[in-house]
Amino acid sequence: MTHAERKRLWQQHIEDWQASGLSGMAYCQQQSLTYCRFVYWRKKLAEPETVIAERPAGLSGFAKVAAMPGTALSDGLTVSLPGGVSITGLHAGNVEILGAVLRQL
Repeated sequence: MTHAERKRLWQQHIEDWQASGLSGMAYCQQQSLTYCRFVYWRKKLAEPETVIAERPAGLSGFAKVAAMPGTALSDGLTVSLPGGVSITGLHAGNVEILGAVLRQL
């Protein structure tokens, strides 16, 4: 079974469960499904899909950096990461901290 087929199957199970009025555990018992796999797919299908674009050949893993309109240089650098995490106030005196933080992620 391909990933797309498995995804469609679990999407149908989630829709059937929602229409059933049963608890997740009761639905899984009725359908002979493993509850932990049901929970996994329920969460996975509830998340927006992330599309990862392939990097064109010859390009490095560096991101483009641009100044935000209306920001003052005295505020320092702000790095915004996926998931809403921001690191602010970076400047020449503490920029080495950014490297240490990013290595931990």
